[in-house]
Amino acid sequence: MPLIVVLVLVGGGLAGWWWRWPGSFRRFVGLRALGAWRWVWVYHRHWQPVLVVAGLAESYLERQYLPRIRRVTCSDWSDRVRVKLVAGTSPADFEQRVVELAHGFGAPSCRVTVRGPRDVVLEFPRRDMLADTIGAMPVPEQVDLKALPMGTCEDGSPWLLRLHGTHVLTVGVTGAGKGSVIWSAVRAMMPAIEAGTVRVWAIDPKRMELSYGRTLFARYADDGEAAVELLERAVAAMQDRAARYAGKQRAHIPTVDDPFLVVVVDEVAFLTAYHPDRDVRRRAENALATLTSQGRSVGVAVLAALQDPRKEVLNLRNLFPDKIALRLDEASQVDMVLGEGARDRGANAHLIDPDLPGVAFVRLEGSSIPVRVRAAYVSDDDITAMATDMRQEEVA
Repeated sequence: MPLIVVLVLVGGGLAGWWWRWPGSFRRFVGLRALGAWRWVWVYHRHWQPVLVVAGLAESYLERQYLPRIRRVTCSDWSDRVRVKLVAGTSPADFEQRVVELAHGFGAPSCRVTVRGPRDVVLEFPRRDMLADTIGAMPVPEQVDLKALPMGTCEDGSPWLLRLHGTHVLTVGVTGAGKGSVIWSAVRAMMPAIEAGTVRVWAIDPKRMELSYGRTLFARYADDGEAAVELLERAVAAMQDRAARYAGKQRAHIPTVDDPFLVVVVDEVAFLTAYHPDRDVRRRAENALATLTSQGRSVGVAVLAALQDPRKEVLNLRNLFPDKIALRLDEASQVDMVLGEGARDRGANAHLIDPDLPGVAFVRLEGSSIPVRVRAAYVSDDDITAMATDMRQEEVA
């Protein structure tokens, strides 16, 4: 009888907690209970056969040694399995088996994070938080050029893109969503563009993507010669600003007199590899190299989009600190875009579903861990509304 009373009181207390504070109940009770259940039913139950088949079990003197599960924790979207490695093995062994681990535990993917010596975390998503199209993000009231709202990260948090003080290269096949990245960045800067503290210069060789909102751009070019002239004008403006700053200031603060200049180049390979005029290709490459190597500190950024990441198409990849890999054609291209080892860490951009445009892996300067994100879709109507608002602002 006392046990029944205790159980009733505990059950009533938990029910009251769930009813009154569902968020904290889920965090402190629900997710912990889920972690314990998945530890036993999913991971401990299948641990040995999955690791043996995947080649992650070690043998010594006819005895088998397995990495040991230390803890399983759950978030709203994934399981994090903390593992102690067998002495003599390395995290690279797990990084090279992420596909086998994901399939072995019935997860859509697996990502490996190294916490310390013999200490790694395997992250298994339980569901795809990026499966649904994301509508255009609201235009912010205040623009933070180091945290532009672009879409959503895999864990449900906002994807914030830094543009001031860096350069960004976006790579993806046709239809992968490069336009979503470009237009989301422009949309996030709209109040600053209207105020004159940000100016966007656009190059649009296809004359299809950026021409739709060309009134938003302070300068616009859509052929080879005009594009090179635009890039060279950007170099001249950058060098003039650097000369004025020399010995007086080290950081750029956007103002109407010295606005943050964003050079958007759609299909940059047209200028660096495909244009029939060799002189145009040479001038374009020189200008881009100068902008990406010298422009960060004086408030000039390049946001470039590309389909083919090979060196012979664009040999300036390493001058872009931040890179975005949308859907790619080949597995080898993942490391070309995001850096060596990115695919081993779970950035399988070549496996992104064609029905998920805007889904990408992002690798930021100073971090080796790729983050899966989805850019918001900025529709033609959204672009038209932005351009109309810009014209009305200019008239006013």
